[in-house]
Amino acid sequence: MKLALSVVMLFVLPFCAMAQEVTIGAGVGLKDVLNDLSLAFVKKYPSVKATKNFAPAGVLAKQMDSGAALDLVIFPDVKWMDYLREKKHVDAGNIAPVAYNTLVFVGPSTTKAANLNDLVRLDRIAIGSPGSVPAGEYAMEALKKAGIDKKLEKKLVMAHDVRECLTYAERGEIDGAFVYRTDALLAKHAVILFSVPRNFCSPIVCMMALTVSGVANPAAVRFFSFLQSEEAKEIIARYGFEIR
Repeated sequence: MKLALSVVMLFVLPFCAMAQEVTIGAGVGLKDVLNDLSLAFVKKYPSVKATKNFAPAGVLAKQMDSGAALDLVIFPDVKWMDYLREKKHVDAGNIAPVAYNTLVFVGPSTTKAANLNDLVRLDRIAIGSPGSVPAGEYAMEALKKAGIDKKLEKKLVMAHDVRECLTYAERGEIDGAFVYRTDALLAKHAVILFSVPRNFCSPIVCMMALTVSGVANPAAVRFFSFLQSEEAKEIIARYGFEIR
């Protein structure tokens, strides 16, 4: 009897330990707010460990294609979340919007740019690589809508992610960069030169979802629920995101 109980415990204990960890994949621009959210969550549930993987949405999606183990994902883009749903990486019944954002153009205060059309007079503009960085995709959408995408082709400096765009602007290595408003609020040297009109790009919606394996992880389910709580919304709003 004792031997049987020991065998059972060998299987149960590892499962319990695994169930107390939640692995989150999120866009780079969500790093600061998600760090605070996970701290607040772990404070409520001390037995849970939150592990985070920050990368551009397209990079995370490809990682999941290759079998990366994530319990919950948060993307600042509906398109990439649709991709994950089509690939059956996320549970279709556990997808929800978390917050909303705005695309802005930042740069040194000496840069003369008050709207999209002014960009044709600049020399170097940083943008997240549109193939994997949602902020870059939104920016290209706006440039096409403004009819200036062809004029700027040779002036665009492709960045690995939205935070790299902000770094270029902070260092003054470019005339300006497209970033989210929430990223711009963290800048110490660059300033917001103008906001991209909302009708010039798709709505910027931060989406979250439990993965197909995450729905079986009690810690992940609990974190998914926590992100929809009033406490979480207060933290999210503190970083400049819109809550609707």
